[in-house]
Amino acid sequence: MRRRVYLSEGDIPKYWYNVKADLPFTLDPPLDPQTKKPMEPEKLGAIFPKELIRQEMTTEREIPIPQQVREAYAIYRPTPLIRAVGLEKALNTPAHIYYKNESVSPTGSHKLNTAIAQAYFNKVEGITKLSTETGAGQWGSALSYATKLLGMEVEVFMVKVSMEQKPARKHMVNLFDGKIHPSPSALTDKGKEFLKKDPNTTGSLGMAISEAVEVAFKSKNVNYSLGSVLDHVLLHQTVIGQETKKQMEVMNEKPDVLLGCFGGGSNFGGFILPFIPDKFKDEKMEIVACEPVACPSLTKGEYRYDYGDSAGLTPLLKMYTLGKDFVPPAIHAGGLRYHGASPIISRLIHEKIVKAIAIDQKEAFDAAKLFSVVEGIIPAPESSHAIAGAIRYAKEAIKTGEKKVIVFNLSGHGLLDLNAYA
Repeated sequence: MRRRVYLSEGDIPKYWYNVKADLPFTLDPPLDPQTKKPMEPEKLGAIFPKELIRQEMTTEREIPIPQQVREAYAIYRPTPLIRAVGLEKALNTPAHIYYKNESVSPTGSHKLNTAIAQAYFNKVEGITKLSTETGAGQWGSALSYATKLLGMEVEVFMVKVSMEQKPARKHMVNLFDGKIHPSPSALTDKGKEFLKKDPNTTGSLGMAISEAVEVAFKSKNVNYSLGSVLDHVLLHQTVIGQETKKQMEVMNEKPDVLLGCFGGGSNFGGFILPFIPDKFKDEKMEIVACEPVACPSLTKGEYRYDYGDSAGLTPLLKMYTLGKDFVPPAIHAGGLRYHGASPIISRLIHEKIVKAIAIDQKEAFDAAKLFSVVEGIIPAPESSHAIAGAIRYAKEAIKTGEKKVIVFNLSGHGLLDLNAYA
């Protein structure tokens, strides 16, 4: 039995795949926070480079990946696709279970796929520093690595409760010479407002975004960089799904179920979007977003326009949202604590092309513990939601006797999250 599929360096995708070229509908445009009318691309130029704005707006199917970005990808890409034989045996399921292992990147998660790209396009346009937010720290550490690689600076606002729970992420950001602050902080006007309203707040991604955007607005040669939600971020992550498709062909299998954990949508989108044209041809294929019960934007949120941050500085996006003022409970899957969702994924959910399920923390950690023992990888708490979802489907296959092919994205490892396991 072949268990692992490794591709060669030459198999790193040469293009990012833009699903908007193949959708049977047009996405609702972002709205200007001042006028509430469709956002003029030029106004985004205050915090984003021109090329990322173009990528955000275009419906071009293939966006060339610059050679310098592909060379940086080659440090860890292509990532392996692994048949979870140990998990199959432990569950005694007839299903075939595979996982795409994105934990092999230098910072341990999928986030580097867009961090490198965003840092590159900012550097090309003369930007010397980036500001950003981070939840569990995977994005902050990835962008710190990418900016260090390209000779840039970075300032990171990390959700306060996550920084307390995951101090090793702070150390990783510092390792790559990034500056990092607990959010909300007293360093920005918006941070001071949040602290005045609730001095004991645990923080949220929405608050951290507001602080990072404020820094970009007020500083020359500083742009804002976002690790999830926006179209160009999911675009960069499609290297995951493109490689997975090629690897499944090597295994001579077709996925019946695709799963990924869901917070803002970057790892999930990057994994599943290249399969959307296949979904249109095969209605029986299931594509499943696995989100936490504690922050159920897709399963309990409203589909409407809302701000991406808590202060209302960002454009309004048409998405599933729990409301910009929602402060999630301090669950350990900090990367999934976000009030909103990717507009692309939200629309796919709304059109019933993709579905969402909610998984509680205990089920996720039980799945993570089993996976750690039988597969030898300690998964990130976020990724554990995808494992739990895959186990649900594998158990269904036991009842039906179907030899379903279940594939999920292991978005990162949990070696810096052991306090959560404790």
